[in-house]
Amino acid sequence: MIKRLFASALMCLTLFTAQADEGMWLPSLIGSRIKDMRSKGFKLSAEDIYSVNKASLKDAVVQFGGGCTGEFLSAEGLLLTNHHCGYGSIQSLSSVEHDYLTYGYWAKSRGEELPVPGLTVSLLVKMEEVTDRLAAGEKAEDIIAAARAEGKGYRASIEQMYYGNQQFLFVYQTYRDVRLVGAPPSSIGKFGGETDNWIWPRHTGDFSIWRVYAGEDNEPAEYSTSNKPYEPKRHFTVSTKGVDEGDFTMIYGFPGNTQEYVISDAVEYVATTSDPMKIALRTQRLDIISAAQAKSAEVRIAYAAIYSGIANSWKKWQGEVLGLNRLRTAEKKRAYEQEFNKWAQSKPEYANLLDEMHKAYDEVIPEYYMRELFSESIATIDAYSFARSLVAAIARAEGEGKTYDVETAHQNFLKNYNQEIDQAIARRMVDEFCQRVDPERMPADLKAQISYYGGAEKYVDAMFRSSRLLGKDPITLSDVRGDALVNFVRIFDKIYTKSRQYAFRNLSNAPQIEQYYRPYMRALREWDKDRAFYPDANFTLRVAYGTVAGYEYADAEYHHPVSTIDGIMAKDDPNVYDYNIPQVLRDIYAKKDYGRWAQEIYGKKSVPVCFLATNHTSGGNSGSPVINGKGELIGINFDRTWRSTMSDMEFDPSICRNISVDIRYVLFIIDRIGGASYLFDEMTLK
Repeated sequence: MIKRLFASALMCLTLFTAQADEGMWLPSLIGSRIKDMRSKGFKLSAEDIYSVNKASLKDAVVQFGGGCTGEFLSAEGLLLTNHHCGYGSIQSLSSVEHDYLTYGYWAKSRGEELPVPGLTVSLLVKMEEVTDRLAAGEKAEDIIAAARAEGKGYRASIEQMYYGNQQFLFVYQTYRDVRLVGAPPSSIGKFGGETDNWIWPRHTGDFSIWRVYAGEDNEPAEYSTSNKPYEPKRHFTVSTKGVDEGDFTMIYGFPGNTQEYVISDAVEYVATTSDPMKIALRTQRLDIISAAQAKSAEVRIAYAAIYSGIANSWKKWQGEVLGLNRLRTAEKKRAYEQEFNKWAQSKPEYANLLDEMHKAYDEVIPEYYMRELFSESIATIDAYSFARSLVAAIARAEGEGKTYDVETAHQNFLKNYNQEIDQAIARRMVDEFCQRVDPERMPADLKAQISYYGGAEKYVDAMFRSSRLLGKDPITLSDVRGDALVNFVRIFDKIYTKSRQYAFRNLSNAPQIEQYYRPYMRALREWDKDRAFYPDANFTLRVAYGTVAGYEYADAEYHHPVSTIDGIMAKDDPNVYDYNIPQVLRDIYAKKDYGRWAQEIYGKKSVPVCFLATNHTSGGNSGSPVINGKGELIGINFDRTWRSTMSDMEFDPSICRNISVDIRYVLFIIDRIGGASYLFDEMTLK
């Protein structure tokens, strides 16, 4: 008994004592961390990182697209982010005749930079705590409206920190004219594909180059040939000196989602229920798409971004389950909760808090799981999504006394629709839904249809054969009303409606649960005074810092922190799409003709490709600038190691590592592969 109690106390200590290099800190409050940052090698001030009174590093960082980070490289709007962040946009510009995904793209002049309709970047204008203002009675909508009125292209939101114990106003300025300047071929930008994803050593040149354009007044403007390159208040100086183990690193970006303070119920749900289900379903979808891509270049291009999007989280979840189980995170949290409960018993406002939280999870988990199962199965069928959107559009039009043009919608859908792939996915997903759904929640009409046709897959085949929505012949409103696919949509109406009620960032954000986290976070900060608290990531600008470091992957297996071009050549395979590097790179390597980019690495002449560091990152940090102690750009963050992916719930400093492409490799590719060294003329290189 004594040993068990000691073990529990030790687990609490190792999990929740302030960890080196853990944390995603709010830039406006970074002053509290400067002393620690300087002890690790940072040379600048808090105001250099974030200021509203003068240009600071925040002005060189942007939200790129819908979920990544980017950074300015020049005073002329030149922007750097990951290749995978720009992947969808590069795909949209590609065709079989102009396959920029496979062969890359390099604009030789401003006139050749390619506009991407719908692509945006947003700059943080300011962040401001408004907790007291809201408590005093000001309305959130009034605060937001006033902030938006302050500038052209402004948008604003109030974001919750520590589950609502603090509220911050974030004001952004959004630019809508963004153009592709350069992208390496996918065999560099996505070298290793999904095989190497989340893996170290990594050899991926994960970068792409863009330019932001503005109107004559440097303010946001819709695309126009008369627009001028945007002039940022600040851009990064690029260091060509490289990195060594132990060097300071800082990441400045928009991490999307962490759950560092959730209780054991949430961890157990992720590790034993949610992730395993999602992994299994995505495996089947990926297998179907991959087999089709192998047969057709056109399909490979059309499904490239789709496949990548499915696979990224799929592999991340696998590492997350392994990490949570290896660290025994749920067990450690239970021990931590026991210690908290002892303290809370003398505090009437907290005494029953954990009991209420456990009950809330028991209530919500069945509904949340149903939403996740539906989202990962039925909702992934393209034909279902089209039919559902068509029914909704018709209903809206009729509600307004209008007639909806169903045939135009039908033809637009068919332009990019692949029935063979979608039907194969539908057969598997309907069957998986039926196997995994709680029998009491199985729609009666679905059960009847499957029984009538003799199985889920036979039912799907019959539905796809008979649906006029998938045929090339013109359709009318009457065709829609009785269509087999529309009936399929109606079978899931109740489930779809219910699932929308549980469309939260995480299970713990369901209102029935989240209401308890506000007092729980307040209680933790009262009780655990030695813990370094930072707000969970929620796609707001954060600072993370650490050092360049390798790690012990397994017993007697140490992974060095820098990978080189030699590793690329060791994997090079002309018969494998993801490893078939450009011939020019083979020629450069054969002659060791690295030019100014040659480095002495591990005792031999080579070119650095990627490096590891101990920064705490998450999804959304893709494309984030990695800077040294002087504030100079040394890399672009793009991944974590596979054994680090549980860091969204528990950060293990011994093994959690982020992966960045070395800026010297980026410059090497621009110069020697892209032939675009003219871009260096507008950069500040040191």
